[in-house]
Amino acid sequence: MAGAAYPGDRLEAAWKTVCLNQFHDIIPGTSIGAVFADAERDYRDVVGEAQAVRDDGFAALVAGLPRTAVACAINATGFTLDRLAHMPERLPHGLCDLRTEAPLMTQPVADGTLVAIPRFPALSRLALGRSAEGSPATGLRVEETDRGAVVETDLIRVEIARTGEIIRLTDKEVDREVLAPGKTGNRLLAFEDRPMVWDAWDVDIFYEDRCEQIRDADGFAVIETGPLRVGIKVTHRYRGCTIAQHIYLFHDSKRIDFGTWIDWHTSHILLKVAFPVNVLSPVATYDIQFGNTERPTHRNTSWDWARFESVGHKWADLSEGDYGVALLNDCKYGYDIHRNVLRLSLLKSATMPDPKADQGRHRMAYSLLPHTGDWRGTVPAAAYDQNDPVFLRPVSGGRGGPAVQQLVGMDQTHVIIETVKRAEDGRGLIIRLYENERKRGTVTLRFGVPITAVSRCTLLEAEEQPLTIRHDAVAVSVRPYEIVTLRVT
Repeated sequence: MAGAAYPGDRLEAAWKTVCLNQFHDIIPGTSIGAVFADAERDYRDVVGEAQAVRDDGFAALVAGLPRTAVACAINATGFTLDRLAHMPERLPHGLCDLRTEAPLMTQPVADGTLVAIPRFPALSRLALGRSAEGSPATGLRVEETDRGAVVETDLIRVEIARTGEIIRLTDKEVDREVLAPGKTGNRLLAFEDRPMVWDAWDVDIFYEDRCEQIRDADGFAVIETGPLRVGIKVTHRYRGCTIAQHIYLFHDSKRIDFGTWIDWHTSHILLKVAFPVNVLSPVATYDIQFGNTERPTHRNTSWDWARFESVGHKWADLSEGDYGVALLNDCKYGYDIHRNVLRLSLLKSATMPDPKADQGRHRMAYSLLPHTGDWRGTVPAAAYDQNDPVFLRPVSGGRGGPAVQQLVGMDQTHVIIETVKRAEDGRGLIIRLYENERKRGTVTLRFGVPITAVSRCTLLEAEEQPLTIRHDAVAVSVRPYEIVTLRVT
């Protein structure tokens, strides 16, 4: 595999800046304004440095592409999935997968080109070539009506009101209505938020006493019509604020994305989005770092009553025995799920200690994902797909090499590869993985590069146990929710 010198010093400096800004008053938004100004500047520098490191690494990988490559895609997640990639350039031609020479489905959009990549291997780079064939039709259809729009795929049928609410959502695969009877989804709710003591820190349970739904829309338009994705744009005005949403539906997925841009200019309003779903469960599951946790959906005891807001990183899920609905997000981590209603907190807008908290422009994305079975398997992979999109850029060919190169892959989906980095002492790579579904057993890691040694380590990278290598693969035993660290040479 092509490579370049590891930029350890640059990454460490950027990481220390991130750690500095993980201070407990910066993360939840409970600092004074000057702190946020410093943090924003620091993060802007970190993002710039990270993008520069990424681009240098991409240039090194391009050298090992086939000579006929016209684009290169990177899957940085630990999941092998069908991926929809975005390239920020319009292409005058089609693309093919150089693994098989099969043409790929594409769709021009306002900011580039969408490319559907089937079975993209985990932690790999893939070369794409030129194709003269166009994209075939799919089962994705959209029809604008007086009430809004109807979008239908082979998997779901969705009715969207001009207010941006989901009026009806039918899972065609199992012939099931996803939303609760008589209820609508994607309801933007504005709650009066005036905690008794700590304004920016607290959400007091009586915030629910005063609520208004943001329904008045001053814009509705179908902006994309397929074949890979349908897009609908809805805009709202509320108390001098502007909320714009791009609602996206896909030809081969039940996931509905809500790309959201907010220009906020009001205070003491807790903004949430709500989805009442047709699911009965006494507990909800929330994603956290290296695992997940469960919380009750009822308020039967004083403890349950006090836990009305729960943390969730990439997703939260409400599932029955054979069906469920997940609410994914890319940067908002406060959920509340009471009975059958999933809600996600979007903005808080306190005035103490920062009188201008949350004022200004915001970008966020959340997604609704109906699914058969419970959350296992389907939901974590979709959340990683949303949070770590494919990196796809045009190239002008390489010096000759395989169409696909994979660093490492896994034969199970309940164990997730979370981290690949250079060892702190410079000796080999560190691969950190974790069990995510409360299962135990043995998983196999298969490497796409020759390896000479693999050892289990502590989190501090002290070697403990060498593993047996067979044909550049190792078997690793895992316990429920165990974090495993491997040193690979």
